[in-house]
Amino acid sequence: MAKLDELDRKILRALQEDATVSMDALAKKIGSSKTPVWSRIQKMRKAGVIEKQVALVNPTALGLDECFFVAVKTDQHEPEWLALFATAVEDMPEILEAHRLTGDIDYLLKVQVKNPADFDRFYKELISRVKLHNVTSSLSMECLKKTTALKI
Repeated sequence: MAKLDELDRKILRALQEDATVSMDALAKKIGSSKTPVWSRIQKMRKAGVIEKQVALVNPTALGLDECFFVAVKTDQHEPEWLALFATAVEDMPEILEAHRLTGDIDYLLKVQVKNPADFDRFYKELISRVKLHNVTSSLSMECLKKTTALKI
């Protein structure tokens, strides 16, 4: 775990809000000067605190209106099956997140698609690539909270 002081935390909070802000504006916002802010950002990148900077794209603006959560149960736990499943998950761009869970469900997938017919196409491709014991999908009716910002 990285050791962060309050200035590091201010930088991270500001960058989570808007990573496109200029170095001058960022330094002014957090009450510092440009050079130490830039140095700290570089240090946090090298330490892996800042993984990468990306653009957050609105899926609806691209016609990807439907978000499904797919609960996967498997009776396969061999390394070969796990590798096949991981490859399928990695190769399918509709899958935004994939989590291995404790409890009754083995994996939970977050899938973004155009419509239910597109989800059906996705589902058929998934089950053709890897044997699954039980799959349950749920359509998200409304997103109540969506953030990428961590509590810092």
